[in-house]
Amino acid sequence: MRDLMRDYGVYPIPAGNTGAQMGGWFRKEINGLEDLKGLKMRIPGIPGQVIARLGVVPQQIAGGDVYPSLERGTIDAAEWSGPYDNEKLGFVKIARHYYYPGWWEGGPQVSLYVNLERWNALPESYKAILEAACAETTSWMLAKYDADNPDALRRLVAAGAQVKPFPRDVMEAAYKQAQTLYAELAAGNPRFKTVYEAWSQFRDKETTWFRIAELPFDVFVTQQSQQSRL
Repeated sequence: MRDLMRDYGVYPIPAGNTGAQMGGWFRKEINGLEDLKGLKMRIPGIPGQVIARLGVVPQQIAGGDVYPSLERGTIDAAEWSGPYDNEKLGFVKIARHYYYPGWWEGGPQVSLYVNLERWNALPESYKAILEAACAETTSWMLAKYDADNPDALRRLVAAGAQVKPFPRDVMEAAYKQAQTLYAELAAGNPRFKTVYEAWSQFRDKETTWFRIAELPFDVFVTQQSQQSRL
């Protein structure tokens, strides 16, 4: 990414992450792919391009305009981070169906962008301080969302939110269309291809490791926790 951003005179530093996000708020229930056809949803960027292939009409709407757009029926659904942020925005009052997961944002990274010329002019000690502060911010932000989202989700459910997983056919179609779109972008954009190939290789390695350690551990602990409550 730094090789890419150098051409724009920018030095990026990772400076935050929300963890996996929710799939969004829907005014009507989604039982399968057919229910997405013609649905107007606030969802930007590449995720919007993917979901458009499923029949959704993506809408680019600024954060402050999402609630009134949902309230007026200008849009039928909206994705926006997770429970902690959603609770403050009040979406539960007008769109009860709360779907997960946000497959397009499994771990969205926030970055600090520094003018490259100014960055290069900084003393090495100042660079180290800024890098360290950004690393601390990343750990703090991820921990804060992990700590605050569960309680916010419980309060949203108490307020009437109906928390549901996306249907299997929606998830599979979204995955298939995403992979197709990424391949098309890589074929037509050398810069995208460079980043995408490096990311894909790393993802595949991590998937192997997570399948052996992280995922089985999480599934086992979750099952045991549920059984202990019965």
